[in-house]
Amino acid sequence: MTLHTSSPALPRRTLVLASLLALPFGQVMAQGTGWPNRPIRIVVPAPAGGASDMIARTVAENVRKSLNQPVLVENKPGAGGILAVESMLGAPRDGYTFVLSPNSLVTENPHSYKFRFDPLKDLVPIAEVASVALVLVADPSLPVSNLAEMVAYVKTRPGKVSYASYSPGTLSHLKGLQFSKAAGLDMVHVGYKGSPPALQDLMGGQVQFMFDGLGTSLPLIKSGKVRALAVTSAKRSPYLPDVPSLAEAGHPDLSQIMGTSIWSTPDVPQDIRDKFRQELIKAISTPSVKSQLGALGMDAGNPAQTVPELEKALRQDNESTGRMLRSIGHQPS
Repeated sequence: MTLHTSSPALPRRTLVLASLLALPFGQVMAQGTGWPNRPIRIVVPAPAGGASDMIARTVAENVRKSLNQPVLVENKPGAGGILAVESMLGAPRDGYTFVLSPNSLVTENPHSYKFRFDPLKDLVPIAEVASVALVLVADPSLPVSNLAEMVAYVKTRPGKVSYASYSPGTLSHLKGLQFSKAAGLDMVHVGYKGSPPALQDLMGGQVQFMFDGLGTSLPLIKSGKVRALAVTSAKRSPYLPDVPSLAEAGHPDLSQIMGTSIWSTPDVPQDIRDKFRQELIKAISTPSVKSQLGALGMDAGNPAQTVPELEKALRQDNESTGRMLRSIGHQPS
């Protein structure tokens, strides 16, 4: 008789557990969750119906169809994005909560608000999903139909003409400062809490000019309620082909567009961030998303832009914004 001295085969689940224990913890979590296996949440620091909210819902619907999981948009406006980010920071770092915000979240707002976190360290961009130019708009009752006439009008009224911004310390404010300096103008800045009240006062004659996001001003331009004088994109916008760029008018250094990105925390597993980025890139490359963003006067993000390239651009914008705001004595509120 032959005796068999080998041990009995281990149960399959024991072998699986042993193999999982041999993997790095983050990899175990990522494989164990089968991401995504439940709804994804995108927090937006803007009210429903705003430009960021519309971008989020456009992208979310496309990602939902691709992943076959709900992608929920949650609005937490106010405090320069602090409420939205803190909502994400307070959630589990498992890749189910993200923030969609204009890039001002890290390039401008840290110089205007007292954050309880470091946006350049506690946040990482996943992808830039949309971009939009600003447009210099005027009260249509003014005897001004182009940029040259605007400059002449302001120069004959030094210190008596106002320009609005949708918030102090934002690109809307900075473009007014930059253009005033470049053109030798003396205008008074009036900061608002958002584009709608600023545009309302512009139409009512309380302020005369404003650099606003094309997404919010475009309907008013088309209806004749405000007058467009120039755009901040390097070339004319396809949404306003008759309106020149600031570069055309001799100010190429003032060309700038405003991006909107989706953000995560750096401790979310890298493979989840990579997969979500792939889904976002796929979404913004579809004709339907491009068309929906175009209806808002926006362009889809550049799919070829890498995360390191985006991070480098954001740091550079943060530094240049800080230098400009410090030069006028601007302090965080």
